[in-house]
Amino acid sequence: MKLFITGIGTEIGKTVCSAILTQYFKADYWKPVQSGDLHYSDSMKIKDWVDHEVYCHPETHRFQLAASPHQSAAEEGKLIRVDDFQLPETSNSLMVEGAGGLMVPLSDTEFMIELIEKLKLPVALVVRNYLGCINHTLLSIMALKERGLLLECLILNGTFPIDTERVILNYIEEKTKIIRIPDIDLITKEKIKAIANNLKN
Repeated sequence: MKLFITGIGTEIGKTVCSAILTQYFKADYWKPVQSGDLHYSDSMKIKDWVDHEVYCHPETHRFQLAASPHQSAAEEGKLIRVDDFQLPETSNSLMVEGAGGLMVPLSDTEFMIELIEKLKLPVALVVRNYLGCINHTLLSIMALKERGLLLECLILNGTFPIDTERVILNYIEEKTKIIRIPDIDLITKEKIKAIANNLKN
């Protein structure tokens, strides 16, 4: 299984969800662009949170500034191009984690969704409950459909009001898998493994 894990926005738990899926599939992990937090990058978090010897493929781009990739790159006098990226070769499953949402700019003219198109990967869309999440979720699903990208699974990260969940689930196709991830107060290897094991049930 190869998946591109994206979200309806920033700070909604993509890396935690990536860790759970990496654990579940015993997969490799790849973060194409890391903006900021180089002292404790998402790849480092995955290694800390997953209990198998996970191989994290090196980022194509790493920037100091914690900002949108196009801004982080510009700060260092660099330009990100979708053509910079090549899907890592591996015989294992591979979880690829994007930055922010689908329309996060890589440059002034190219966006995260175009990277997904280039890599030709099915998508796991992470959703978290907040005022506006229905709008952001349905717009994200519309954008994927418009580009002909497969929404392999919708990840409901945390607790949702019944009314919110109903509207979102009414909008997705029957073939899309629904994954529910409970809230995690303190992230540990043990908790990630326990949640991953429960996905099998």
